Amino acid sequence: MEERNVDAGSDLERCRQIERSIIKKFHKEIWRKFTRAVNDYELIEDGDRIAVCISGGKDSMLMAKLFQELARHGKKNFEVSYLVMDPGYHPRNRQKLLDNARLLQVPVTVFSTQIFDAVVEIEKSPCYLCARMRRGYLYSKAQELGCNKIALGHHFDDVIETILMGMLYGGQVQTMMPKLWSTNFPGMELIRPLYLVREEKIIHWARYNDLEFLRCACRFTEASDACGEKDQISKRAEVKELIRQLKEKSPFIEKNIFRSVENVNLDTIIAYKDGGIKHHFLDGYKAKGQRIESGSDGKAQLGQEDKI
Repeated sequence: MEERNVDAGSDLERCRQIERSIIKKFHKEIWRKFTRAVNDYELIEDGDRIAVCISGGKDSMLMAKLFQELARHGKKNFEVSYLVMDPGYHPRNRQKLLDNARLLQVPVTVFSTQIFDAVVEIEKSPCYLCARMRRGYLYSKAQELGCNKIALGHHFDDVIETILMGMLYGGQVQTMMPKLWSTNFPGMELIRPLYLVREEKIIHWARYNDLEFLRCACRFTEASDACGEKDQISKRAEVKELIRQLKEKSPFIEKNIFRSVENVNLDTIIAYKDGGIKHHFLDGYKAKGQRIESGSDGKAQLGQEDKI
C-alpha cells in the first residue's frame, strides 16, 4: 500500500496537507462516500447541533476532519461540537489523543468519567456494559451542550460484518442503522456518517499522511491489538476473514451483503418483527390464498413458487 512521508515542519502546514488529501487524493473513496451517506440517509438537517464523538481512533478522527470540511464547503446550516469522553484512559493514551487533535486542528471538548473503574469487577459482558455506559454518557453530555445528535465513526465494514454476525451467530437478520432515535434520551438521534466508507480507505488515508492513532484505548486490552470481549473479538475476526475469502472469489460480495438488507422481500420471509411485534407468514396466509383465488392478488404471487 502506498505510504507517504510528511514533512515534519510546520504543524499548521501539515494539517493543511492532511485536509487537502481528503478533498483531492481521497475525494472519491472518502469524501464522496461521506457526503453521499449524509445526503442519502438525511443525516444532517438545517439547525442541527451535532456532537462528533471522538475516541482517538482512526475512524472518529477522520470523521471529525470530514465534518470540518463539510462545514467549510457544504450547504447545510449546522453546528458541531467535537466531544471526547475519557472513561479512564491511561495517561499516555489520553495525551496521544490530545496531541492528534491539536495536530489536526480539532477543537475537542473533553470530559472525564469513571466507566473503567465501574466495570473492572464485572465478570460477565463487561465490554457490553462499558459500551452502554459510554453511549449514555455521550448522549447526556451532548444534550448538556445543546446538541440534538451524536455522530459515531462506524464504517462500511462494521455494517457488513454486523449483518453476517447477526445471521451466523445470532440467528437473525439485522443491520447497524445509519441513524436511529435514542430511546433513553427523547429527541436525540445517533448518526453514522462513515456508513459508506471502506475501512481500507481510512487506513490508507492515515498511512498516506503518516498519522498514528489509538488502536484501542481500553485499559483492559492495552497490551493487545484487539479491543472487546474475547468471544466477540474472535467472532468479528472470523467474519472479517470469511468476507475476505469470499471477496477473492467474487468482488461483489461486500456490496451484496450490504444490499441484502436493502432488498428484503417480505413475501419470502417466514417471520419478521415490526416495532417489537412479531409477524408470521401464516398470519394472513389463508386470506392471501382467497385473494389469489378471486384474482385480486395474482400479481403479488406470480412467479414466487418458481424461484425455489
